[in-house]
Amino acid sequence: MFASSTEEVTDGYASACEQSWGTVPKDKSGLNETSSCVTAASSASSKQSLNEGSTSSRHGPSSGTASGDVLTLARTSCSSGSTNAGASVVVVVVEGRGLARGEIGMASLDLKCPELVLSQFADTGTYAKVTTKIHILVPVEILMPDTASEKGKGTKLFNLITENFPGVPFTPVQRKYFNEKKGLEYIQQLCAPEFSTVVMEVQAKYYCLAAAAALLKYLEFLQNSVYVAKSLKVSFKGSEQTAMIDSASASNLELVVNNRNYRSDHTLFGVLNHTKTPGGARRLRSNILEPLVDVETINTRLDTIQELLEDEELFFGLKNAISHFLDIDQLLSVLVQIPKKETVLAEAKIAHIIQLKYTLDLVPRLRVCMLLKNGNTALLKAYSTTLEDNRLFDMILEQIKTVINYDTTYIKDSFKMRTQKCYAVRPNINKFLDIARKAYTEIVDDIAGLVNQLGEKYGLPMRTSFSTARGFFIQLKLEGLTLPEGKLPSEFIKVTKHKNNCGFTTADLMKKNSRCEEALREIFHISYVVICQLLRTIHEHIHCLYKLSDALSMLDMLLSLANACTISDYVRPEFTDTLAIKQGRHPILERIGRQQPVSNNSYISEGSNFVIITGPNMSGKSTYLKQVALCQIMAQIGSFVPAKYACFRVADQIFTRIGVDDDFETNSSTFMLEMKEISYIIHNASDKSLIIIDELGRGTSAEEGIGICHSVCEFLLGLKAFTLFATHFLELCQLESLYPNVENQHMQIQHTRSGDTGAESVVYTYLLNRGSSEERHYGLRAAEMTALPSSVIQEAKTIASKVSQQFLARHHTDPETQRQRAVYHLSTRLLQTARNSRLDPDSLRMYLKGLKKQYEAELQTAGQAVAAEEQ
Repeated sequence: MFASSTEEVTDGYASACEQSWGTVPKDKSGLNETSSCVTAASSASSKQSLNEGSTSSRHGPSSGTASGDVLTLARTSCSSGSTNAGASVVVVVVEGRGLARGEIGMASLDLKCPELVLSQFADTGTYAKVTTKIHILVPVEILMPDTASEKGKGTKLFNLITENFPGVPFTPVQRKYFNEKKGLEYIQQLCAPEFSTVVMEVQAKYYCLAAAAALLKYLEFLQNSVYVAKSLKVSFKGSEQTAMIDSASASNLELVVNNRNYRSDHTLFGVLNHTKTPGGARRLRSNILEPLVDVETINTRLDTIQELLEDEELFFGLKNAISHFLDIDQLLSVLVQIPKKETVLAEAKIAHIIQLKYTLDLVPRLRVCMLLKNGNTALLKAYSTTLEDNRLFDMILEQIKTVINYDTTYIKDSFKMRTQKCYAVRPNINKFLDIARKAYTEIVDDIAGLVNQLGEKYGLPMRTSFSTARGFFIQLKLEGLTLPEGKLPSEFIKVTKHKNNCGFTTADLMKKNSRCEEALREIFHISYVVICQLLRTIHEHIHCLYKLSDALSMLDMLLSLANACTISDYVRPEFTDTLAIKQGRHPILERIGRQQPVSNNSYISEGSNFVIITGPNMSGKSTYLKQVALCQIMAQIGSFVPAKYACFRVADQIFTRIGVDDDFETNSSTFMLEMKEISYIIHNASDKSLIIIDELGRGTSAEEGIGICHSVCEFLLGLKAFTLFATHFLELCQLESLYPNVENQHMQIQHTRSGDTGAESVVYTYLLNRGSSEERHYGLRAAEMTALPSSVIQEAKTIASKVSQQFLARHHTDPETQRQRAVYHLSTRLLQTARNSRLDPDSLRMYLKGLKKQYEAELQTAGQAVAAEEQ
């Protein structure tokens, strides 16, 4: 029954491709065993055969096509060298036209993981959501309709993508292949039963369906294979399901890449990554770049981590069980494809079926570990139930064991694995296979006998060795050995030396190696035919591995987050409408520092949602700002955070503006970069955002810088976003007297004087205190440490003092404003208490009395100011 349905989909799917795409070139890589399946970036030659006679432009489509109705493909001339070496995701982007402009449809598929991810959302004129999503995916290739770049007049979205991703190859595809009806048909045919609800979710989302149609068509052409019916995991991810962190912010905060050394693990990902499987590491990276916004899901993860920390046996048991699993996603990606022509990589397919058997053999061990402890949290119970339903897992394994030997397993050693593949299929299933194996065994015995004869002939302790590159060769240990005439006999050729070992071969051995390879090819070919028949019987149930993959990657990630808690002193975060952190620490600095970093408190609420931070250079402002943002992200992925107590408001977007470097690539000055980044924040920030701004307006004159900072602050004050604004412009501290929701804070320093010389020095405490910085002219103190003449320094101090006196004379707080501020603070604190308080009646009564005293003290201060004015 299944075979017929597979043939129907394959034939219909393939014939449609052949009619519309023309003759498909022979696939050189077959089923693309591992990362070789990601040849999208290097397959230009095969595409040129389709486009003979066409002219390709920089980023535009070809002006003509080959005869027949062939998909137009034109590779950009940009270098693919800058493309991420591990990239394997192909992304399709399409935008609505006319009144629908700004409505974006996206489809992406990782060639190492058979999951089709669909997205559709409305974006702003800056296309922030599109560029952020593409940055997170790290694509190996981007596809768009050819109309987006027609005649060199690209759309705004097309130009933005090609500017932001110059190292990623771009391929224009004819608009007619963006067909939403075809897209829906493909999804209905290919979606695995467990994920079939996605059809209801996307059936009215025309743009992502159109993108899916073009993507599946393109991949079918590229890989020269089709996906098995009901085998793909299809998911829809809207932009509202996760928090958005733009690429600049991800870089500023060093979430997954260290800015100084891209190989360094001094990143948030490096701090939290203790995963044991590739799937777990991918999931952790994805979550860091796209944190959750659903508090219930976050708390479910936190409950699981807490249980893992409390139950040591469960923690180590799961960790040990998971560590033995291979990359299931990558295994699935090759098992769910049917090549259109007989593949030459028969050996790879045999390895895949062995890996599948090895994986299924590990499931009972994981199941026992889950069932013995019987986790109490919802997540562990759900995954335990998934693994309990062992019918499909056992069914596939039993079918495999009817063909594959019971003791066949995955081994990393190349020779042993080659032997496993050679004898994988059980005897007496195919008589030709049994004959070929007998011939192979005889040749291997002959090789061993030849080496023994040579050893006896020359009186040398030779042994037979094997490598994938050389096949069988002879190895000799040179330590303590005296060779006749100080050299090897002339019969030995292709001599290589490594430390105390010498490797070589002979003409006879090379001939026997050739015969051995021929016998092996025959074995692998016959085994491949048998295994293909086996795969047809198990394809119907292969989708159960998606459940296993999901369970493993999630458990691996949560174990990794729990492991991070055992290394450092982390605390479980809470979620309210306030950001409150007691003795918070920078997670990356804590990992790399030789001593414990200085901890700081943070408090931002709706009543004081705009914090201005001042202080000298090197006092710790930037580190503190990044610390708050990193803790926010950790909390929203479901991790514990480095603090004594932590409470967060869920942020839908996290923005940062950090750094003052010129950008030579885009010919942008420091100031221009600042303006671009702050413009992006202003256009995209919402009431639920977290905004981090470290220095603004430093790239222009002081007057203009203060003016820009002041106007940006006033705009952001109109939002309810939580904002941390670090600046050297002390004039901005006046905002506290104008707006009740502004709070001034500063990084404290201490002055010490040497008893011998009387010279004054500055000690950085890295502690955050309330109020604006009382330090003046700390830049001049830094200048004194250089070789500037003392006369220049003295003149600078005189002028700076005069300017400061003028500033202090203008600084004035209106008593009425102080009174209104006191009322505002009281009302917001009462609202916050009503929403979030879990205090018992007595404690609540004490807290309210404290609020009353604080309010009365603020009113008294305002009254004293009025009296002083009257005098």
